[in-house]
Amino acid sequence: MAAPPRGVFIGLTTLDVVHHVDARPAADQKATAAAQFVAAGGPAANAAVTFAGLGGEAVLVTAIGRSPVAAVIRADLAASSVTVVDAAEDRTADAPVSAVAVTRDTGERSVVGIDTAALQVHEAPDLAELVGSADIVLLDGHHAVLAEAAADAASAPIVVDAGRWKPAMRPLLPRAEAIIASADFRVPGAPTTDVTARALVDQGVPTVITTHGGGPVRWWHDGDHGAVPPPRIQAVDTLGAGDVFHGAYCFFACEPGSGIPARIERAAAVAALKCETPGPRAWLQRLPELSLRRGE
Repeated sequence: MAAPPRGVFIGLTTLDVVHHVDARPAADQKATAAAQFVAAGGPAANAAVTFAGLGGEAVLVTAIGRSPVAAVIRADLAASSVTVVDAAEDRTADAPVSAVAVTRDTGERSVVGIDTAALQVHEAPDLAELVGSADIVLLDGHHAVLAEAAADAASAPIVVDAGRWKPAMRPLLPRAEAIIASADFRVPGAPTTDVTARALVDQGVPTVITTHGGGPVRWWHDGDHGAVPPPRIQAVDTLGAGDVFHGAYCFFACEPGSGIPARIERAAAVAALKCETPGPRAWLQRLPELSLRRGE
C-alpha cells in the first residue's frame, strides 16, 4: 500500500468554546444553550484535523504554549491524530480562545476571538526538514513569521487559505500553487471576488478558487474557469466549514491525476458533511458515508 500523504499546516490554533442556541442574545440578554462543545479550532488546525481524518499524516506548526488552555488544545489535537510543532512551547501565556454561537435553525455562526494577538511568534524554528518532506503545505496567513519560514523551505505545492486580507499575505501569494479565497477576501483595490481572482491569476497564481458559503465554488486554472455546485443539504453547524474544505482539498490534491473540479467536488462534499452534523468533531465519524455515496 502507498504511504499516506503528508500535509504540513502552518497557522492559527485556538480553543473554541461553542454554544448552539435557538437565537443569539441581544445586548444585556442571556440565552440557554441547547448544546456545548470545546475543541481546538483555527483555520490551520481545523484543516489539519480534516486531512488526518481522511487518512493523511497531518503536522500542525502553530503557537499553543504551556498554559491550562493549551493542555486542552493539545489533548483534542492528539485525539484527532494531528502532530503538533509548537513555536511557543516555552511560553506560559494563554493560547487564544474563541467564543462561538451557532444558531441551530440555520447553522450560522458568530465568532469572537483574539487570533494571534494573545500568543505571537517572533522567531520561527528550523522548518527545512519538516516542510521539505511534505507532499503539500497549507498557510492560513496567521503567524507571518512561521508562514514565511515555511514558504522559504517548501518544495511541495503551497495552498494559501485566504479568509480575509492580511498584509502578511502579500509575500505568500506569489508562492502559492493554489489560493482558496472566501467570498470576503479581496486583494487591495479589488471590489469583487471575480476581480480578486483575476488579479491573482494575472500575478501568476496557477489555481485560484473562491468559495461562496452554500453557493457554487468558482475556480480558475490553466486558462480555464468554471463553477462547481455544492451538495444540497440542511445546514445545522457551519463553524469551520471553510477550514474543512481547505483540509480536504489538500488531501485530494495529493492524489495523482486529480483535476481541479474533481478536487473541489470531493472537498465540498466533506465540508457539507461537516455542515449537516452538529459539533466540531462528530462529522469525522461519518466520513465513511462519502465513500458509500460515491460507490467506492
